[in-house]
Amino acid sequence: MSPEDRLASLNVELPPPPPPGGIYTPIVYQGSLIYVSGHGPNMPDGTQICGKVGSDLTMEEGYEAARQVGLTMLATLQDQLGTLNRIKRAIKVLGMVNATPEFGQHPQVVNGFSQLLLDVFGEENGRAARSAVGMGSLPGNIAVEVEAIFELHEA
Repeated sequence: MSPEDRLASLNVELPPPPPPGGIYTPIVYQGSLIYVSGHGPNMPDGTQICGKVGSDLTMEEGYEAARQVGLTMLATLQDQLGTLNRIKRAIKVLGMVNATPEFGQHPQVVNGFSQLLLDVFGEENGRAARSAVGMGSLPGNIAVEVEAIFELHEA
C-alpha cells in the first residue's frame, strides 16, 4: 500500500500547508534527502494547539498535538512534492515539546508524531532516528514543534 493510500485509510483531514512564519523555506533538497523545517500543530480550521504540556495539557493531549504536527508536516510535503509517494523513508526526527520544567515524558509525547509516520510510511520506512526534548517555550506558545529529514525515491 502506498503512503497516499495509507493516509486515505486513516480517514484524517490534513490542515492547509502553513506559510513560512519567518525567513526560511519549508523544505530543502540535498541530493535524495529532503530537510523539513519545524512545523507546529496546525488544525484544519487554522487554529493551533497551544499550551505547556504538564500544566495546560496532559501527556495524552501533548501526544495528540504531536500527531497533529505530523498531519501538518504531511500537508506541506504533499503540497511541495505533489504526492507523499515520492518519500522513500523517514530518516531523522527532532521533536520539541513545550513543557513545564518538571515534565519528563517528552518521548511519549513525540510518539504521537512517530506513530503517524509508521501508519503512513509503514513499519520499516516510517521508523526514524529521533530526539525528543523539552523546551521552556515555543513560538506562539504551540505545544509541540517537529523538524524532520526524509529520503526520496530515486527519480
